[in-house]
Amino acid sequence: MVKLILKILHPVYLVWAYLTFVAGLLVIFPVVLFTLLLGQPAAGNIVIKLCRYWSDAWLFCIGIRHRNIEESPIDPNRHYVFVANHISYLDIPLIFQGIRKNSIRVLGKMEMSKIPVFGVVYRLAVVLIDRSSQTSRGKSIQRLLQVLNQNISIFIFPEGTFNETGHPLKHFYDGAFKIAIETQTPIKPIVFLDAVERFHYKSIFSITPGKSRCVILPEIPVEGYTPHDVAALKNATFEAMKACIEKYGGHYK
Repeated sequence: MVKLILKILHPVYLVWAYLTFVAGLLVIFPVVLFTLLLGQPAAGNIVIKLCRYWSDAWLFCIGIRHRNIEESPIDPNRHYVFVANHISYLDIPLIFQGIRKNSIRVLGKMEMSKIPVFGVVYRLAVVLIDRSSQTSRGKSIQRLLQVLNQNISIFIFPEGTFNETGHPLKHFYDGAFKIAIETQTPIKPIVFLDAVERFHYKSIFSITPGKSRCVILPEIPVEGYTPHDVAALKNATFEAMKACIEKYGGHYK
């Protein structure tokens, strides 16, 4: 009976979820426009802070209760190459739940920047990449290197796209690990355990209230690594994140 009632009410919940999503963006949008006058990196840093407030408010409004599990806390005075599993439409808001104090830039898909209102916010908070263009990928890597040189952390989903394999993780690309070694910046893995349960990658209408957990794993240092060690660093990160998903009973289907 309870499941039937919830099923009947779900369309109402969806309307509420999307209305509050848009409302939150509209509230911060005037401030975002003002930051355009400041230039980078100041504009991006302010927008990242605004996104944290927006994420907090939106998840509260839609009944998603988030908790960070800190196996190793993030040092707010350091910068990292953050990596996380990518399995849900909820992953972007959860970035701002997991990383609370560090300035970051996220490697993001070009097509997302075309969404009205959201696209303006998105452009200031991310480094855009067009995966269909080799030139764009090269420029994005150079921009990420510039960000790290400004003592700002970067965030990359090493799987590239949603993990639809039915396994804890899909194959990692090399990019994040090449950058970490080149700049001698430690990898800081983050694992989203319940995101796919809250908002499944198969449908934009699948969002549901409930718990959300994020595990902050110990950093993986890169001292002594050379460009020839990309595969070893990638494998060490993969195995640490996979073990975390299995340890905490993370969802991946």
